[in-house]
Parts: sequence; C-alpha cells; structure tokens
Amino acid sequence: MGRGQNYPATRKFLAMQIAVATNDSGTKVGGHAGQSRHWLLFDAAEGAKPVRLGPLLLDPKMVFHHYKDEQGPHPLAGAGVLIFQTAGEGFLKRMAKKGVVTAMTSESNPDRAAADYVAGCLKPPRPPGLMSWVCKVRDLFSEHK
Repeated sequence: MGRGQNYPATRKFLAMQIAVATNDSGTKVGGHAGQSRHWLLFDAAEGAKPVRLGPLLLDPKMVFHHYKDEQGPHPLAGAGVLIFQTAGEGFLKRMAKKGVVTAMTSESNPDRAAADYVAGCLKPPRPPGLMSWVCKVRDLFSEHK
C-alpha cells in the first residue's frame, strides 16, 4: 500500500460512490486533491464496471483546502473513495479520520482509475516531486490537521 492509499488489501465492498479529481475539462485525473474543484462521480459495485454519474464542480469555498466542517455537509460527503494524483499529509489524515478511503495514482484516465480501483489494480502514484515539499510546508501551517 503506497502513500495515499489507505484501502485495505482485502477491500470487500458491496457498493460505493467513488469521486475522482479531474482537470477543468474532466478528461484527466486531477493533480492536487485539496485544491481540486472538478470531480467525476461514479457508482461502483464489486465485480462490475463503475457507472459514471457525472461531473461535480465545487464552489470555491467547498474546495477541501478551504472547507470547514461547520459549513455543513460537504458535496462529496457521500463518496467513500477519493482518487487523485497528489495530496498533502494533512488532507490524507483528515480524510482517514472521516473514514474516507484515499488513493493516489499516476493513471491519467478518470474512468480507468475508477475501474482499476474497483478491480484492485490502481496504478501507484508517481514519486513525490518538488511540489510535495510545498505541501509539507503548507501542512505545517494549516488548520486542517
């Protein structure tokens, strides 16, 4: 299990909703989960191809980096799994506390990322780069710990 993949090796499930962070056009898996406004939602059942429900555009104040629990339920609260390319440790810890499964990947196709997650063969994330240091510094000063 790599960094950002907190799903257990025996991840049995009946049904769930998966949210994949995307770029603005929804054609590629998005970069940084805490800053992403664009998400694709999928319904998934074990052994079946995930069904794309459609895109979700978060209001800027609902982006995870800015969202506070007292603002009410988050639009992605029903998603049991979040898939993205990168995230800071603060974001990963916060999602784990909420019981949300997180998975970082180097896969660029959002549909394939959701299907590969269900099949248990999601590509691992790329090695951390320079931006990971920026995230670490931001997490030091973040109220989201």
